[in-house]
Amino acid sequence: MKALKLLLGYSLMATLLVSCYADVIIEDEFIEESAFNTDQVLQAYDLWYVDINQTRGNGEVPFLQRAFTIAFNNGVFYANNNIVGIGKTGNGLGIDAGYYETLRGIVEIDHDIDGRWLLEVYALNGNTLELYDASSDTSYFLKGYQRNNFDYDQVFYDNINYFIQEYDIWEKVYTSETGALNDFDEENFLQFLPALFRSSVDSPGTPLNSLQWDFEGDYEVYDIAGEGSLKTLTLDYDFSGDDYFELYVINDSTIELYHPDSETVYEFKGRGYQQYLKSGKGSVDKKRVKTSNPTMQVERRRKK
Repeated sequence: MKALKLLLGYSLMATLLVSCYADVIIEDEFIEESAFNTDQVLQAYDLWYVDINQTRGNGEVPFLQRAFTIAFNNGVFYANNNIVGIGKTGNGLGIDAGYYETLRGIVEIDHDIDGRWLLEVYALNGNTLELYDASSDTSYFLKGYQRNNFDYDQVFYDNINYFIQEYDIWEKVYTSETGALNDFDEENFLQFLPALFRSSVDSPGTPLNSLQWDFEGDYEVYDIAGEGSLKTLTLDYDFSGDDYFELYVINDSTIELYHPDSETVYEFKGRGYQQYLKSGKGSVDKKRVKTSNPTMQVERRRKK
């Protein structure tokens, strides 16, 4: 079990820690702190981004596995469990998901659904924390941001796979007049599930529960080398080849698909928003896992 101590970080964390407590005990690179100082560290930033790909260990803390960001604010624990609405829900902090108290180098979180958890707190540098769950020998790594300098747009692109699954379906609302005719012109609805996609040629405005799915297959989202704000999407239709698109996020309910082969632009609007609250709809599938999109070496084709 790790010692219940805070690692001495860069000057910001050190200033917070030392100034708040007179009887600081320094041992090599570690610093023992009071519960008050631990709370000061947790509240040093408005938001803590949960970098799920850096997680170490084979266990999990369910509410950290779900959250994109968490926040500690005067005893209240907040979480952003959805990409949709991030930056707006709870004035940017997310939903009220429970309460917390601090001990020396420990935060005790009483989550509304997942119950009480004791997590050891380590300050790794000026804006990075490690939360360690001794019961499962699992560590989560958090990056601190203030709300006014947090790149919400980048969160969409970094977590695009989760974003496109947060709506039951995507309905086509726009097709550009320019562009060559192609089979995808006829498809008006898309659905993205964890393992496959489905599409329908039903008429625009068809109720969700009346949709007939005409095609399905595998899909893959790709990173583009040197392009932080561009993803590409391939739809691999069973028995009928595939389609390739550049994927852009317009806002938290609208995506743009650009079809380079035909030079056609499509816009899709999300319908049937799935809000993941403390546990919520689809929470088993929603839990984040380590992911790494394959990378394409291609140039952006869409000209804006």
